[in-house]
Amino acid sequence: MRRLHLFELEDQAWFPAIVRDLATDFLQFGQTATGIHKTMTPFLREALAAAGITHIVDLCSGGSGPLVALLDDLRQSGIEATATLTDLFPNLSAFERAAGASNGASDYVRGSVDARAVPRELKGLRTLFNGFHHFRPADATAILADAARAAEPIAIFEFSRRSFGTLIPILLLPLFVWLCTPFMRPLTWKRLLFTYPIPLVPLTCLWDGAVSQLRAYTIHELLELARAAGSMEWRADSVPIARGRGRLTYLIGWPTGSEGSHRPSANSVGTARSGGSRLERSVS
Repeated sequence: MRRLHLFELEDQAWFPAIVRDLATDFLQFGQTATGIHKTMTPFLREALAAAGITHIVDLCSGGSGPLVALLDDLRQSGIEATATLTDLFPNLSAFERAAGASNGASDYVRGSVDARAVPRELKGLRTLFNGFHHFRPADATAILADAARAAEPIAIFEFSRRSFGTLIPILLLPLFVWLCTPFMRPLTWKRLLFTYPIPLVPLTCLWDGAVSQLRAYTIHELLELARAAGSMEWRADSVPIARGRGRLTYLIGWPTGSEGSHRPSANSVGTARSGGSRLERSVS
């Protein structure tokens, strides 16, 4: 399927912040409930070890995504990681809840942070969780190039996939929003209002969810973007998602010239296999 860069409502500056925040809250709830973070944890553990750091700078954080659960997983595996949440349109209430839920392991930037030009004082492993498809190829390359210029490692994870098989379940998203909302916290009158009588949240999730699949990059396209970004070593692949159907696509980059013992290996970073054939691909 050809990539279509249609507009997502949450990307628009004119879109009501309250609806954007409620929609990203639902995405965060869904990501945590499905346990998708368990698929990502080994990759983050290896990327942090490869760089010899323990701090994460999360870009396009939205409602904080799976970050709190990932920090907990990393802590259980012996890595006391910390994180800073950032976004072009920061969901400050979600960031504050994440800071509390992480017991101080995460903080956040209150102002707008452009993933294409991250302030140099924000140092650490840069992450994007299901946010890379928001960017056109030129902007996506700019994100990777900015990490390369700063000599900061970067890990990108996408569970959006450009196929008819992923588009069909998206049609059920409004139903999931309606069913899950009573279990979300905090359960405010605004959340109820814009979910049931005025269903802007489920309709936003439906439209943006469908567009996300059409915008998703393939492994080959990710490597092409990485090749154009500059002097980093890159690895891209897809792996089965824990506790669910589908696959998680990733792109991981780290500065060239790292000591061999600290560079992620194909096996340690998690090579995916299908029918005995290795799918992992890399470029430098």
